[in-house]
Amino acid sequence: MKLGVILGMGGDLVATFKDAMAMGFPTCQLSCWSTKEFTDENAKKVRDAVAATGMEISCIIAGWSGPQVWDFYDGPETLGLVPKAFRGIRLMELYAASDFMQKINVTDMNTHVGFIPENPNHEDYYGTISMLRCLARYMQPRGQYFLFETGQETPVTLLRAIADIGTDNLGINFDSANLLAYGKGNPIDGIKMLGKYIRNTHIKDGKYPTCGRFLGVETPPGEGDVSYPEIIDALKAVGYDGCLTIEREIHGEQQRLDILKARDMLLELI
Repeated sequence: MKLGVILGMGGDLVATFKDAMAMGFPTCQLSCWSTKEFTDENAKKVRDAVAATGMEISCIIAGWSGPQVWDFYDGPETLGLVPKAFRGIRLMELYAASDFMQKINVTDMNTHVGFIPENPNHEDYYGTISMLRCLARYMQPRGQYFLFETGQETPVTLLRAIADIGTDNLGINFDSANLLAYGKGNPIDGIKMLGKYIRNTHIKDGKYPTCGRFLGVETPPGEGDVSYPEIIDALKAVGYDGCLTIEREIHGEQQRLDILKARDMLLELI
């Protein structure tokens, strides 16, 4: 397994990549949450930075426009491809992400699809699966993979969605803290269920929800409900040998310190 970290498009990308590699991260996921970032100029910027540093971009994190409320009440109405009002434009934006990936020679994309209904007979389930099938078929001839970011769906819903879409270029970006934060499952059980589809990870820590409205909180590594030793053992047990991509959703010097702490914990385990 190789260690990685999430990096953004802003600023001097060569310096950003060099700094990450100096901290011991030979891989990264490149966050392109703003759909305005999918430009030819940025594609050249990424290619030049990769050529200058040797950084491996294992995946892009593709974003989409429109309202985004990360809770249990407004989240189902605003997030991902599930809300009918935003489904069409967001599909076009993910097509643009696929175009951008082709220009920077990256094969994998991950994003939050939204609160896919547990009930497979729900009209929003059918609509979401249809849009995802269109996206997967768009990406397939390019040798690209679409990865579900875990969190908003139970593992069994993800298994059902992958089967119903029916293409062979689908996978999972396994975020253990998200499964906890959304109250959707124990991450160890999640790995057992989703193991053969896991192509990348987000290694972070967090807590289970304590009420029915808000997600569980993210925590510094080692201070939440995620057991890093069990996560690594479970990933090894399903044969995962890909990237361990550290995520810490804060900014500033404390983010850097927490990332380094997570790195040291992982190095002991792998």
